[in-house]
Amino acid sequence: MTVTDWVDAMVDYNQLSDPNAEYTMRDLSAETMGVTNDRGGVRDVEITDVQTTMVDGNYPWILVRVYTDAGVVGTGESYWGGGDAEIIERMAPFLEGENPLDIDRLYEHLVQKMSGEGSISGKVISAISGIEIALHDVAGKLLDVPAYQLVGGKYRDEVRVYCDLHTENEADPQACAAEAERVVEDLGYDAIKFDLDVPSGHGKDRANRHLRNPEIDHKVEIVEATTEAVGDRADVAFDCHWSFTAGSAKRLARELEPYDVWWLEDPVPPENHDVQQKVTDSTSTPIAVGENVYRKFGQRTLLEPQAVDIVAPDLPRVGGMRETRKIADIADMYYIPVAMHNVSSPIGTMASAQVAAAIPNSLALEYHSYELGWWEDLVEESNLIEEGRMEVPEEPGLGLTLDLDVVEEHMVAGETLFDEE
Repeated sequence: MTVTDWVDAMVDYNQLSDPNAEYTMRDLSAETMGVTNDRGGVRDVEITDVQTTMVDGNYPWILVRVYTDAGVVGTGESYWGGGDAEIIERMAPFLEGENPLDIDRLYEHLVQKMSGEGSISGKVISAISGIEIALHDVAGKLLDVPAYQLVGGKYRDEVRVYCDLHTENEADPQACAAEAERVVEDLGYDAIKFDLDVPSGHGKDRANRHLRNPEIDHKVEIVEATTEAVGDRADVAFDCHWSFTAGSAKRLARELEPYDVWWLEDPVPPENHDVQQKVTDSTSTPIAVGENVYRKFGQRTLLEPQAVDIVAPDLPRVGGMRETRKIADIADMYYIPVAMHNVSSPIGTMASAQVAAAIPNSLALEYHSYELGWWEDLVEESNLIEEGRMEVPEEPGLGLTLDLDVVEEHMVAGETLFDEE
């Protein structure tokens, strides 16, 4: 099948039936809610279209654009991977004709309209997140304010960034230590992270999640080498990617207690928060969790029992900017800091930075593309991250302008570029 045949055979998601619309009592469209008053000036504006383009970065980034009849275009980003673009196309008719300034209502409107298709979590929420970020960009441009102003105002001018590090031999403690030294000394970061779920050569069964003592010893060697390499010049966190049993996670965390570990991330699978709480309670090693948990409702079951020491939501995945702000507010009730997970392009990264600037309990924001030479080229602005800090711009919206030529150059094969305006 040729590309042309494939495009011709694609489903028109705009034409899918919507059975829920015939009986739902929670249609929150402007028409149903009676939101019809004239607002005056630039605030009388309507959404005309929503489009996506996927960029082949170190992750497949899904960029989202919301278009308006005022000629103002907002850009957002969904969490990476397949499915989001089709879901966004499915939701576009629910937004056409709506006022983009009603961000909270439109977010809930999409959640309700997609409730039968899984808006509790997963790809539907990621798709909604991308739209929600783009709405903040539109609203900021229309009102001539930066996005952080829309989510509460500013606690800080710049956001601390931690750099997720990799080496050619991630299982070699000395290679990790050397990269830690290079990034801290040469690139100026004072916060870094390494993967700890790397092959040790001592594993016997990849499926059972159990760590043998030699495996734990190997992970301790990585922690010891990297933390000693940077000393008090940098904080060092370690990611486990939901890899271990509860018992193994407890043993590992206890073995790491003598070392200066900033946090141990996702040591057990993300579904059972009761187990997560037991792991956190078992150790003085700080535990961070949250990138694989959706919306304020999912994060609540981590935060209320204090099952984490640090919460790590991923903004383009968890529900967007306002939802992340709400999660931070819940976390603040329990004096829990927020370290946002982030593997995004500059668009999603800046959306996270805007929220991090506006919450009191921001600890740091992840940066995962330090080895990708053209990450910053996707936007016209430069020097987005300097000396481990991301300055929050005062320009309207997100404060970034996509370079569509660079976006087109790096699109996923078979993708098409969205309209400029």
